[in-house]
Amino acid sequence: MMHGTKSPIELDFVKRKGLVPVIVQDLKTKDVLMLAYANKAALKNTIETGKAWFWSTSNNRLWMKGEESGNIQLVREILVDCDSDALIYLVDSSNPACHTGKRSCFHNKLVV
Repeated sequence: MMHGTKSPIELDFVKRKGLVPVIVQDLKTKDVLMLAYANKAALKNTIETGKAWFWSTSNNRLWMKGEESGNIQLVREILVDCDSDALIYLVDSSNPACHTGKRSCFHNKLVV
């Protein structure tokens, strides 16, 4: 279970229709692993369980990372941006984050 040391920050769930973007970053390597969205229930589950929970925008349901693949992300810290409308989950995870089996979802390069 995670416990914060500061008073609760009021997140802005209104701006994106009840959701906030969540960047998932490896605590040790600082690699960006994925981007997902959380609603209030997903964030509450994450804080209570210490495991990364999100809102699936394609399936319209709560989901825990790794519930099907077994690639659970243990959330060690949650950072809030300066506008209180985006989060970073700092996680312990040696497993792939991407559904393709890659370590990070950000493995394709855009040609510029």
